[in-house]
Amino acid sequence: MTMQMQLPALNFLWISLTLASLFHHGWALGAKCDMNSPTLQQTQVGFGNPPIYMVEVQNNCPLCPVINIHLKCGNFSQSLVNPRLLKVLAYDNCVINGGLPLAPSQKFTFNYSHPKFLMRPTTWFFQCE
Repeated sequence: MTMQMQLPALNFLWISLTLASLFHHGWALGAKCDMNSPTLQQTQVGFGNPPIYMVEVQNNCPLCPVINIHLKCGNFSQSLVNPRLLKVLAYDNCVINGGLPLAPSQKFTFNYSHPKFLMRPTTWFFQCE
């Protein structure tokens, strides 16, 4: 077999192995985590006027970190919390922890003092190896 004939076969083998590795290590684990999406819980921890709420976002995947968690956050004001904890990007679009990863099963919390905002995770990505 000449070298020109061997190159396409080697390229095919390399591409096949790369795709198999991605499926096995990334896509398959990410698919397992899809059933374990991040959750958000708010608890009133201060009963003054205005009340204080603790927000807890948890990565429920036991296998993979989750990154870039965006929340539905209405008209949440950036003045209520440090932007390193929760950054308001636009109306109804906030990102926690600067988009940095939450380890498997890790919780991330922040507090704010205001009447309760309705929040929930909207987008995120699992970072599986």
